[in-house]
Amino acid sequence: MAHHPEQGWSLLCNGVLLFEDTGELLPDGQIIAPHRPQGTDRVMTAA
Repeated sequence: MAHHPEQGWSLLCNGVLLFEDTGELLPDGQIIAPHRPQGTDRVMTAA
């Protein structure tokens, strides 16, 4: 696993590239478009 928040991506142990905008690039080349939740004005971050 590799985590590069300064670049906006992480490589998971299963080979998936996970992007900060919630998009994904799967090992077989398939793309999962960004899927941000609705109502982001209510999202809270854990401390």
